[in-house]
Amino acid sequence: MKILITGAKGFIGKNLKAELCCRKYNDIFEYDLDTDPDSLDAFCREADFVFHLAGVNRPKEQSEYMTGNFGFTSILLDTLRKNNNKCPIMISSSTQAANDNPYGQSKKAGEKLIFDYGKETGAKVFVYRFPNVFGKWCRPNYNSAVATFCNNIASGLPIMVNDRNTVLNLVYIDDVVQELVNALEGRANICPDNYCSIPVFYTKTLGEIVDLIYSFKASREERSVPDLSDDFTRKLYATYLSYLPKDCFSYPLKMNKDNRGSFTEIIKTTDRGQFSVNISKPGIVKGNHWHNTKNEKFVVVSGRGVIRLRRVDSEEILEYYVNGRELVVVDIPTGYTHNIENLGENDMVTFMWASETFDPDKPDTIFLEV
Repeated sequence: MKILITGAKGFIGKNLKAELCCRKYNDIFEYDLDTDPDSLDAFCREADFVFHLAGVNRPKEQSEYMTGNFGFTSILLDTLRKNNNKCPIMISSSTQAANDNPYGQSKKAGEKLIFDYGKETGAKVFVYRFPNVFGKWCRPNYNSAVATFCNNIASGLPIMVNDRNTVLNLVYIDDVVQELVNALEGRANICPDNYCSIPVFYTKTLGEIVDLIYSFKASREERSVPDLSDDFTRKLYATYLSYLPKDCFSYPLKMNKDNRGSFTEIIKTTDRGQFSVNISKPGIVKGNHWHNTKNEKFVVVSGRGVIRLRRVDSEEILEYYVNGRELVVVDIPTGYTHNIENLGENDMVTFMWASETFDPDKPDTIFLEV
């Protein structure tokens, strides 16, 4: 299948092309501002499906709205007509098409062209009125508040919020792309009014969005991650990470070192506990304590050793020999004092999970020799 994408180098176009290539749709014609206009004829002659994503939303002159959003759409449809190509065509419009402003008027005019073209030729047409689309690869400081907030906060730059209570309707780029692929494959979400829509959308205030993004920035210093069970938070967090400066992908952790080795907290969560790495020197025994409610999981990923456990009201000692060549999880139940000993000649590295983040005021750690 041959697919034409206009606006291929734009935000939605780049994400759509990447997904289509992942799905083995490799015969893609890309048309953008720097494309030779003469190539449009060949593209429109051979295309089996057209994604019309090109448009103007931040022109120097207001007259450019109609030229870019209505004029080029007219040219595209005329070129398809000339080549007698009645392939399906999708157009990206905007919720602004319902508003009486130059941008909305130009989008509304483009919609009418497409609907009339479909009635005239019998071609399938898919008209999507997108609200604010957010996600990776969106240009910051242009026309997306989310992209600007993510970029500036990640880079330590100031942001401006005139009214924290301003409400935004948002869709995530992956949900947009999935719906466009659905249209390509005959599963478009067509509404009774003949418009198509993205089934998943979010309504958030600017204040909510900004607070979340600032919490993402703070999470690196706090060694935490946000609550990713919330769908919007998960998608906004993924978006934020894509705007990290290229020299800031890594961040340091505090290694608590002594003569026995080290213990380093990696991630703390509000509802999934804490993840840490423990390094033990040869011959060293760590632990010898138990917990009332806190429970743990140990995985030795390098070296070899033994994990010993004893229920606090029993004399029976359980031993689990572990090594980095055969990864196993050892559960540390409540009420069992436990320790871990390095039996090898090199450092032993253990990945540890605890059901609670460490609270120095309520450590739930009672020292007792195994």
